[in-house]
Amino acid sequence: MSAIVEQVLSLVPAGVEAEVTVVEHASAVTRFANSYIHQNVADTGTRVTLRLHAAGRTASGSTTTVDAAGLARLVERLTATAALLPPDALWAGVAPAGSLDPAARDGFASVDPATAAATPAERAAVVGAFVESAKGLLAAGYVRTSTATATFGNTAGQSLRGGYTEASLDGVARAASTDGGPADGVARATSRRLADLDGGLLGARAAAKAQATIGGVDLPPDDYEVVLEPQAVGDLLSGLSFYVFNGRAFAERRSFARPGEAQFDGALTLVDDALAADTYGVPFDAEGTPKRRTELVRDGVTQGVPHDRRTAREVGAESTGHSNGFGDTFGPMGTHLAITPAGGPAATEATGPVVDSDVAALVAGVRRGLLVTDFWYTRVLDPRSAVITGLTRNGVWLIEDGEVTAPVRNLRFTQSYPAALAPGRVLGIGAHAHALVERYSGAAHRAPALRLASWHFTGGASG
Repeated sequence: MSAIVEQVLSLVPAGVEAEVTVVEHASAVTRFANSYIHQNVADTGTRVTLRLHAAGRTASGSTTTVDAAGLARLVERLTATAALLPPDALWAGVAPAGSLDPAARDGFASVDPATAAATPAERAAVVGAFVESAKGLLAAGYVRTSTATATFGNTAGQSLRGGYTEASLDGVARAASTDGGPADGVARATSRRLADLDGGLLGARAAAKAQATIGGVDLPPDDYEVVLEPQAVGDLLSGLSFYVFNGRAFAERRSFARPGEAQFDGALTLVDDALAADTYGVPFDAEGTPKRRTELVRDGVTQGVPHDRRTAREVGAESTGHSNGFGDTFGPMGTHLAITPAGGPAATEATGPVVDSDVAALVAGVRRGLLVTDFWYTRVLDPRSAVITGLTRNGVWLIEDGEVTAPVRNLRFTQSYPAALAPGRVLGIGAHAHALVERYSGAAHRAPALRLASWHFTGGASG
């Protein structure tokens, strides 16, 4: 247990339950635009989060002032705050003492020392490879490396420590457009190791997609069969996590999820697994509950939803290790969702808009439909059925008789994400899952490409 955790717990009044998390983080970003690096920034810090339960009332807060006076003020402030709050009837107590499951990976298995020590020059080398392989197209984006260490302790004696590193590249190549709209191609990759980011491969992919978007045509609003590339599937997973597989929404009967029912296509198996070898994160949640692999959907049948200690008590379940520290606001949700891929030979690169053989195999079965790279600016319209509206981005193409035939201008959609995955709607799953980082929450999902029977497009990007 870290000295800060011990110090905070020593200040907690007798008879008060408390849990303390100390997160030490360091992040560095190399940004580029117009094919030149224009910014290197780095940030380090320590945040202490405390939740305490006194006389039946719960208060939580945090501080970045970690000297003795700052920690004392945090405890005093929350002790006073708790006395002003209403009774907390759903308090489930702090997590009991216990170590990580021996079958789970070590608390620091997600740490790559070389990534933690990455220099601006090393990130610049990845940027340089991306720009060079873009073959003269304007390139923009960033390469980021970050590391975090979390230490947890509570008044029941639970003590855990873990950490991770993360490296990401998000880059765009822009070609000269002939139709007045953008001709952008995107390539993204994330890993716990900077060495896994191939800037040359990603730059070539972004450039090929940009060239293939030139001269986009307008299509009328309609329901189209679609092949969604992994980045678009990542947005679908984020929507499912926030609105469907969410313990708070489930407890309040706002979730689409009904365990035991065949709500999804039989081809679909969906898990949340922060301990998988191809992702990163600490192996315990904000309440000190060890994380574990959680089945959400198996062969189309809904199995359950993620829970923290509070929502688990509310519905008579057990915590699945999904407290995010903001449970009352957002609810416990999966941050490491993964659709089980079909499996098969390693994907090979291809030129043009079809990124690899996984996508090409799905496209080959489509008589008429659309190939979609990415979704963005997605917003919920109906949380209970997870109806989402948003736009396509960075490349859409018409598919005819198993071939990509023409670029298409961006489209707006309004679609229930669960309905798109309903029985009979999943027509194909890519052979391999791709690691993704959610740009706002930092969730680390893994997604294969998907071929879906229908996606409801309601208009062009302008309306």
